[in-house]
Amino acid sequence: MLSNPQQAYVRPYAKDLASRIAEPRRFMQALAGARQVGKSTLAMQVADSLDMPFLYASADEPALRGTPWIEQQWESARLLAGESGGAGALLILDEVQKVTGWSETVKRLWDEDTRAGRPLKAMILGSAPLLIQRGLGESLAGRFELLQLPHWSYPEMRDAFGWTVEQYIFYGAYPGAASLVNDHPRWASYVRDALIEPTLSRDVLLLSRVDKPALLRRLLELGCAYSGQILSYTKILGQLQDAGNTTTLAHYLDLLRGVGMVMGLQKYSGGEARRRASSPKLQALNTALMTAQSGLTPEEARADGGFRGRLVESAIGAHLANAAAAERFRLYYWRERNREVDFVVMDGRRLVGIEVKSGRARETPAGMEAFTKAFPSARAMLVGGDGIPVEDFLAMPVRNWLNA
Repeated sequence: MLSNPQQAYVRPYAKDLASRIAEPRRFMQALAGARQVGKSTLAMQVADSLDMPFLYASADEPALRGTPWIEQQWESARLLAGESGGAGALLILDEVQKVTGWSETVKRLWDEDTRAGRPLKAMILGSAPLLIQRGLGESLAGRFELLQLPHWSYPEMRDAFGWTVEQYIFYGAYPGAASLVNDHPRWASYVRDALIEPTLSRDVLLLSRVDKPALLRRLLELGCAYSGQILSYTKILGQLQDAGNTTTLAHYLDLLRGVGMVMGLQKYSGGEARRRASSPKLQALNTALMTAQSGLTPEEARADGGFRGRLVESAIGAHLANAAAAERFRLYYWRERNREVDFVVMDGRRLVGIEVKSGRARETPAGMEAFTKAFPSARAMLVGGDGIPVEDFLAMPVRNWLNA
């Protein structure tokens, strides 16, 4: 095993990002993703691979920095670019969304450099995709390229840490916690205290308007406990024992999706309005969020058939959802009466229904039969059981399965 796997392992996105920066065309690079997906490490690896000086600065401080801090970093990077002898320079601003008004300041400085012909490149990083995209869309249209960095895949955790598929299904995809898996209580505490809590308190509550923070926290717990299940917003509010409204609940689910924790999949149907009005299927975006809060050890999780089934389905769902966010295809579930298909992928005109089985399945699921009857052009795919082995499905990019 590598002595420092997370630092030594280079994610496949590095080559693409380095080539973008090295191009003569001048676009700002925006790298967005949840906490602990390796944004900072990747940015530094890319910077080290380029033949130009760089400056790295992070706004991840307890007290939010102001826009003068951005101007100071930018001026320092301009000096580097001027002293580079024509090679230019790269400025990396990490956690930039924590600076109030950051996008307007970055736009002004970027446009000044464009007019002056300064050879300064810029990369901005943010741990809250929804927030960084909001700033990019408002002020920086036409000036940036966005790279969505998803949670680590099974092959990445396997190659960097030597994990088996069983370890990946249970421990999820947080590389920073990988060294703690041999001490389960310590691992679970790390995920709760060093990942979940900072994400909620610093990436959501500090930067978004949340009138009911206790409801947001309970929604995260519920989303993890019921990952893989379809619940109406009214039933969710009942489970949370809150008298809030469904609009607030849907907004909080969007916030949790934006920070890479939990999302609500919508029902696939022929009409967009029906999709939006459907009951969501809760989906954890990293199975570590489920297991760290479950109180179960790996042995107990394997012995609990119901939990094990939800965990396997959630691992497949997370694989699909993370790919959908990065590659711009759509992910749904499907249900008519008592017939259900776990996941539906819509990629352009292609439609693929995916059913997940954690045990043996010798007959075609009734839900899949009903789905293909309702949508004759759709492809059907069974993962687990007598279908594609779970490990094989997780080991390949989703795009490969869609193109097969």
